[in-house]
Amino acid sequence: MSNEIHNRLYKVRQRIAAAAYRVGRNPEDITLIAVTKTVDTEAIWNIYKLGIRDVGENRVQEFRAKYAKVPAALRWHFIGHLQRNKVKHLVGRIFLLHSLDRMSLAEEISRRAMKQQAVVRSLVQVNVSGETTKSGLAPDEVPSFCKEVAGLPGLQVEGLMTIAPYGPSEQARPVFRELKELARKVDDEAGVTMRYLSMGMSNDFEVAVEEGANILRIGTAIFGPRKSKEGL
Repeated sequence: MSNEIHNRLYKVRQRIAAAAYRVGRNPEDITLIAVTKTVDTEAIWNIYKLGIRDVGENRVQEFRAKYAKVPAALRWHFIGHLQRNKVKHLVGRIFLLHSLDRMSLAEEISRRAMKQQAVVRSLVQVNVSGETTKSGLAPDEVPSFCKEVAGLPGLQVEGLMTIAPYGPSEQARPVFRELKELARKVDDEAGVTMRYLSMGMSNDFEVAVEEGANILRIGTAIFGPRKSKEGL
């Protein structure tokens, strides 16, 4: 199993580098998050030994089960839909939240963070494609939302995240391009610095790199097929 992960990870890194060079970018400016949904702790230790330092989880329950059993040096990203009553399990433990998508959640994060004297770094999730099955704000809601949540203590918005429709990778290009333009708009109109663009998964990460992503969320291309079919 470890050899298979090594080979897959090597190929993913090669593809990221090639995509970056095609558009004049430095591959070292791009963070690869290994999405560990349904992956056991042994596999997480394997990727740690291969140099991965960023891992992502979709479910709080799974995150809690793995958190103390893997290297403390790992930086955890929470990338799934987050319920308010589970915020308390993430504050002070994750490096970055990718799925801030409503004011009630922002307020709960702020409240919990202040209680623990912590700061939760977050990305605003944007439903660029408008799919009803996906969470996230509509693009036109994002600048005002970012400006409003920027005033909440204990919460720091640092960028945007989106999930493109599953399908041929080229179909994702306009989605990723729109998110990048939206980030520029937020910078200009809301005065909130957009440090991160989290976009691109196993089926479309090369296009994401070409369109400006600096965080990629990749699971299947590293760990192989999962028990679910969500395309990570």
